[in-house]
Amino acid sequence: MTATAPPAQSPPAGEALGRPLRRADGREKTTGTARYSGDHAPAGLTHAALLGAHIAAGRIRALDTTGALAAEGVRAVFTHENLPRIAAQPPLLPSLAGGPAPGQTFFPLQDPEIHYAGQPVAMVVADTWERALHATRLIRVDYEEAPSATVLDQIRHTAFEPEKIFGGLLPGRATRGDLAAGLERAEVTVDLTFTYAANHQNPLETCTTTASWEGGRLFLYDSAQGPAATQHTLAVLLGLPHADIRVDSHLVGGSFGCKAMTWAHPALAALAARETGSPVRLALTREQMFTSCGHREEQEQRVTLGALRDGRLVALRHHKLSPTSHFDDWAEPSLEAASQLYACENYEGRYLLARAHTMTPTFMRCPGEATGLFALESAMDELAQRTGLDPLELRRRNHAERDPVTGKPWSSKGLQECYARGAALIGWERRAAPPAREGDWLIGLGMATAAYPIVPPVNPQRAKARVFADGSALVQAGVAEFGTGATTAMAQVAADALGLPVDACRFEGGSTDLPNVSAAVGSMGASYTGAAVHAAATALRAQLIAQAIADPESPLHGARAADVTLAGGRMVLRDRPETGESYAQLLRRHMQPDAEATGSWGPADLTASGSSHAMLTFGAQFAEVAVDADLGVIRVRRLVGAFAPGRVLNARMAANQLMGGMLWGLGQALLERTFMDPALGRWNNTSLGDYLVPVNADVPEVTVELVEVHDEAVNPLGVKGVGEIGQAGTAAALANAVHHATGRRLTRLPMSLEDLL
Repeated sequence: MTATAPPAQSPPAGEALGRPLRRADGREKTTGTARYSGDHAPAGLTHAALLGAHIAAGRIRALDTTGALAAEGVRAVFTHENLPRIAAQPPLLPSLAGGPAPGQTFFPLQDPEIHYAGQPVAMVVADTWERALHATRLIRVDYEEAPSATVLDQIRHTAFEPEKIFGGLLPGRATRGDLAAGLERAEVTVDLTFTYAANHQNPLETCTTTASWEGGRLFLYDSAQGPAATQHTLAVLLGLPHADIRVDSHLVGGSFGCKAMTWAHPALAALAARETGSPVRLALTREQMFTSCGHREEQEQRVTLGALRDGRLVALRHHKLSPTSHFDDWAEPSLEAASQLYACENYEGRYLLARAHTMTPTFMRCPGEATGLFALESAMDELAQRTGLDPLELRRRNHAERDPVTGKPWSSKGLQECYARGAALIGWERRAAPPAREGDWLIGLGMATAAYPIVPPVNPQRAKARVFADGSALVQAGVAEFGTGATTAMAQVAADALGLPVDACRFEGGSTDLPNVSAAVGSMGASYTGAAVHAAATALRAQLIAQAIADPESPLHGARAADVTLAGGRMVLRDRPETGESYAQLLRRHMQPDAEATGSWGPADLTASGSSHAMLTFGAQFAEVAVDADLGVIRVRRLVGAFAPGRVLNARMAANQLMGGMLWGLGQALLERTFMDPALGRWNNTSLGDYLVPVNADVPEVTVELVEVHDEAVNPLGVKGVGEIGQAGTAAALANAVHHATGRRLTRLPMSLEDLL
């Protein structure tokens, strides 16, 4: 990818937004001085380690912890027999809701029942992590094992249609028009079934919590996307007032969804710290990351398309079957954006769930769209073949000018521009010719539409802004920095609103003692936090301008607020920019060390605009592959993505996020799979040595194109977000390219050479 070179110095005051500035936290991360949750070590720190169940279903008949208790350095061993009971179990709700967000509604070490392999059955606290881990291996557990069922082929006969999924926020079935009549009218039909392996997120930093108590108040350093979500969840689990819990999560070493919800380990660390009277750090092992914080579930999706001979859709049926846990009705929302993508008046989407002896599945990068669009966009490619249309032309013929679900206009779109730009960059005109061949390699081109939903906030998002008498500014909001560049982008938002140089502005986040924002999940981090920071900074700007025009000693005295603007870091008259003063001059004259304001953005701010528009982020993705004609080996040569994410806060980091999503889509398409042993009910490849992800040698030439669209409805800045959409259409574009090269329609993820032999 060709990136725009960053400016050598801070851009002029008020001109920071959108610039490809380098990360504010880049130096400390690259020099190793950055401190993550596992780097905080309170005085007297002890360490906890978990023992997971070796069976997938049954109960504990007996536990013998004497060997562990006698081991050197061990302080305590907790099991269901002696761990205090939780106060209450909060309901399952996504962390975007801004309240308690447990990853599942089962909490371990409360009774002898075993619901899935790896479920914690004991926790050891010792003076070192190595001793704690060793002691877990000295615990003897006698199980009464029961038959287990963990894969779809074992449980599909038990499938049911849930009334609601996704924490009760989405219906189990959605319809519009008359599907049967549409299929009857269709002149061309496509009916394909797609299967998906289970996946795990695997960030480099495993989930880690350090807990300590001071005078009845709980302090946590937690590796989480949403510090407030951890606070809200533990308040319910432990029966504590929110004010008695502080959660810090300043830097997070990746998440990709597994740290979006609050799992058991923060509360277990807190309970262990309270019972032992010493700070406790609980860090999951890599193997436990596969059994302790959710996964993307195994799936089967069936797509039926009905179209006229000219390719125009008249019917779309999209069904999904997937396993969930025995205690939660959870499924990736794979059908939502897919139902809005094309103009089709007759539609049915249906979720089917089957209960398995696994954890509750959870978010994984591009949750829902990465799987739902693979099915839909592969089916669209098949429809293009059967109607004799170019795949891009087919999509243009079915372009939805309004949201097919609600009939509302789009807040912004830009999809046609993405089609045109992406096609030009990949050289799509080559697609009209027969597939090329280079020696043993068959060359193919494929494309897919990408889309990702925009979720309006359900509660106010808040931030605080302060300007100091030295001319510097600080903005604060309780969002974690987990690699997306929030620290840098939010400083740019503040600099733009305050009219200051960006190097005079600093952003601070990652603590529940700061103003509350929802967890940065679902590509909503930049939108939610950015809108709150913008609101705080503009409120502070208005406050200082009002102070200046009321001050007889100010050059702006007596001016109308509407006539004052910002230029070069100063408040000046719009028609006489030489007349004005800086914030620092105003504050120093009044012997005022600083000024501050809090800003809020939320549901009330969307009433007028957001409720009258449909909101999605759109893009178009293209791929070129080479397939060995004899061996079936797939090599990705080029990936091109053109995206319309609204206003871009930082061009460098937006492009990086989109590229990362595209490469994750490559991994989803060709490599990533967690193998379940159906006989034992356990995941087999629970390490980074056995769970395959792309490495540098797998990465092709990647081109990211930003198509900036103006959007006044989504939020004050017009930001849509880029964290997920880069992945949304990648797997489908690759599968369609493989089909173009070989004539084989692959309907299983990950695709493998065996599928082509």
